[in-house]
Amino acid sequence: MNHPDHVGTSHGDLDQPAALAPAVPPIAFADMGLPAEVLRTLTELGVREPFPIQAATLPNALAGRDVLGRGRTGSGKTLAFGLPLLARTAGRRAEPKQPLALILVPTRELAQQVTEALAPYADALRLRMATVVGGLSIGRQVAALRDGAEVVVATPGRLHDLIERRACRLERVRITVLDEADQMCDMGFLPHVTEVLDQVHRDGQRMLFSATLDRDVEHLVRSHLHDPVVHSVDPSAGAVTTMDHHVLVVHGPDRYAVTTEIAARDGRVLLFLDTKHAVDQLTRHLRANGVHAAALHSGKSQPQRTRTLAQFKNGQVTVLVATNVAARGLHVDDLDLVVNVDPPTDPKDYVHRAGRTARAGESGSVVTLVLPSQRRETSQLIAEAGIAPTITKVRSGEAELSRITGAKAPSGTPLDGAPATPRPKNTNAPFRGLGTSKSASRGTGGKSRKASEARMLAEARKAARVRRGD
Repeated sequence: MNHPDHVGTSHGDLDQPAALAPAVPPIAFADMGLPAEVLRTLTELGVREPFPIQAATLPNALAGRDVLGRGRTGSGKTLAFGLPLLARTAGRRAEPKQPLALILVPTRELAQQVTEALAPYADALRLRMATVVGGLSIGRQVAALRDGAEVVVATPGRLHDLIERRACRLERVRITVLDEADQMCDMGFLPHVTEVLDQVHRDGQRMLFSATLDRDVEHLVRSHLHDPVVHSVDPSAGAVTTMDHHVLVVHGPDRYAVTTEIAARDGRVLLFLDTKHAVDQLTRHLRANGVHAAALHSGKSQPQRTRTLAQFKNGQVTVLVATNVAARGLHVDDLDLVVNVDPPTDPKDYVHRAGRTARAGESGSVVTLVLPSQRRETSQLIAEAGIAPTITKVRSGEAELSRITGAKAPSGTPLDGAPATPRPKNTNAPFRGLGTSKSASRGTGGKSRKASEARMLAEARKAARVRRGD
């Protein structure tokens, strides 16, 4: 446990806490004062040693202190806040519509993951949990709250709706957790989060966890946490030694082939693109070439998103093609490669995309594909995230591409009965609607976009004939 543990108060610079505590010595769960039921469940689930953020945070959280925890995603934060919340709620019973503890998260996927991670411990302590998120039946969620739930895991928008309907009241909530607080602020939820914190019990315990501490998060800390203990474990940028960062410079017309070969590798891979249209298009192309790919974006229904994630986790799907929705708290064990097919446009987005791999101390690689014209801007953005990537020029079919990513030729056997599709011609532009920019897509009607796609597809077929010598 050689990670630093910074301990200070909410005053002064939050990135440089007031006092520096000695490194956290090795500590066992059994030495923290957790209930016997929780210790037994930890043992049954094979959780033997606390991660650094858990060892640093649990004693203070169990003592009822407000906690500000800064740690990269995947560092073990869920149990760090979840076990104290459950232990301190145990033995109490919620009245209808009046939960006793609240965990606020930015996305539906993260809400479901947090609920799944904490459910065995809640069951052991006879605590009822309710998950409150958009995209699922609000009637069922109203019923769950009416029946009584001691612990609610919620996204800000749906919780706001339920409060407006008077289906949920927060004045009896004595423990409140904000997980991925920076992401909630980035997604525009700051007003809802502030509204929630104003409604929970004023003397209750608050725990806030965030990968970064920017202006909005600092505002929440200063206005709603009382003399918090500050724990900073793992680099805030997530640039850990177990993660390799690569920028691969590719020639425009070769991008689809490079991406397809990476997707055909052995093992799972997560591909990030900017738009829903580009995600769906690439997914169709990969499946037509024999790659077990599935799409994940906000245009999918919640049941579809849940099913896709389950298939990705159990190996039925080996390639998840996603927009940034998947960067918000998604946890998949043994995911060792993340590829930015479209480079991120913000250092924070890079950090959160990268955080899908090398989780809980495992190793992983992050690869960003860039055209020559994008190389300088993307390298600067990654540097702003505190990362110095290895930059390599690659082409499809080359050994260097395989060495870095495990790329190989796809089988070419369509998965959905459709013939394999030719690789679309791609001029020096990102993967946005077959080479069109976001602004061009917005300014183009449906007919002209279809005409543009048809023209580009015809060009791709012509190029394919030329390559074959037809």
